[in-house]
Amino acid sequence: MKFSIQAVYNWYRNLLRNPKYRWWVVLGTLLYFVSPIDIAPDFLPIVGELDDVFLLTLLVSEVSQLMIEGFKARKDNVDPTAANTAEGSTSTANTIDVDAIPVK
Repeated sequence: MKFSIQAVYNWYRNLLRNPKYRWWVVLGTLLYFVSPIDIAPDFLPIVGELDDVFLLTLLVSEVSQLMIEGFKARKDNVDPTAANTAEGSTSTANTIDVDAIPVK
């Protein structure tokens, strides 16, 4: 069994994306942050805060990504006919998707 930072990151991310365990992971992460018992104790000058900062950064980035995906999913569930009547005569039927390639 190999231990790597990438494996821990993937485990944490997958656990956080599981709706069944999401709030438990958030609560556990916040409790770890305020707890005096850490992997690296907080009284050590730099290393003590480093694990807390890493874990909070990971939590904030993943929760914000989940929120963005939720907002996009909610936006996509809006009735297109209701959106067109609210905007006036704008039609999405004439939209063309194009794969653009940047030229340098």
